[in-house]
Amino acid sequence: MSLPNSPLKLAEKVNLIPRIRDYWNEHIHDLEIATAPIGTGEFFDELDNYRFEKLSYLPALVDFAAYDDKNLLEVGCGAGIDLVHFARGGACVTGIDLAEVSIGLARQNFHNRQLKGTFQIMNGEALAYADNCFDVVYCHGVLGYTANPARMARELHRVLRPGGQAILMVYSKYSWLNLLSKVMNVDLEHEDAPVLKKFSIAEFRKLLTPFAQTRIIPERFPVKTRLHHGLKGKLFNDLFVGTFNALPHAVVRPTGWHLMAFATKV
Repeated sequence: MSLPNSPLKLAEKVNLIPRIRDYWNEHIHDLEIATAPIGTGEFFDELDNYRFEKLSYLPALVDFAAYDDKNLLEVGCGAGIDLVHFARGGACVTGIDLAEVSIGLARQNFHNRQLKGTFQIMNGEALAYADNCFDVVYCHGVLGYTANPARMARELHRVLRPGGQAILMVYSKYSWLNLLSKVMNVDLEHEDAPVLKKFSIAEFRKLLTPFAQTRIIPERFPVKTRLHHGLKGKLFNDLFVGTFNALPHAVVRPTGWHLMAFATKV
C-alpha cells in the first residue's frame, strides 16, 4: 500500500480519479458551518463569509478585480465561491471540477447572483481545452488532492497563454497547522480524502518547473475556529491564536499552512 505522500504508480493514480470524484461529491467544502438550505442565496453567502474569514489573506494577496476582460479558468472550482469574486471584477470565467455536485452548486451560485460563467465537469489532469487559451489559471487547494499533481501542473501550464499568470495554492508540510494537528491529535480538514499531499517550498517550486518565473509566499496563519469545540477548541481560540500572532512576523512567516504561488508562462 502506498503512503499518502509517497509516489504512486501510474495505474494506481488512474484508479484514484473515480475515488477522488466520489469523495468530493459527498464532501461539500465548509458545508458544516452552513445553516441555510443548500443552494439558497443565504447558503452561498455563509460559505463566502466563512471562507474569507479564515482566509483573510486571500483578497489582500489576490486582486480579484484586476482581471477585467481576461479569460480566467479555475480548476477545482467547488461551489464557485472564489470564482464569483473574479466574475464581479469583470473576468470572463470558466470553472471546472471533477465532482458534478460542485458544478451544480457553482451554476446555482452564479444564477442566484445573476453572474455569467461557464462550468464543466472535467478532470484537471486532462483539460479539454486547446493550448494557450486562458489569460489566467486559478487553482487554490486542488493540486494536493489530485492523483498526479505534476500532470495537473503541466496541464495548467499548457492551457495558459504566453505571458499569462497561474495563481496556485498547496498545503505546506512544515506548517504550524500540520504540527498542531499532530500535537493535539486533531485530524486536518479532509485528511480522509483519497489523496492529501503536502509540499515543502522546494517541492512546490519543482512542481512548477514548466513555468518561467515563480514566486511562492507562505500564508494562512491562525484565526479563531468555528469548527472545533470543547476544551481543544477553547485552548486553540483563547490561547494558541493570540500567542502565535504575538510572535515576530519574520519568525512565523515560513510556517504558513498555505503556500501561494504566482507563476508566469513565457
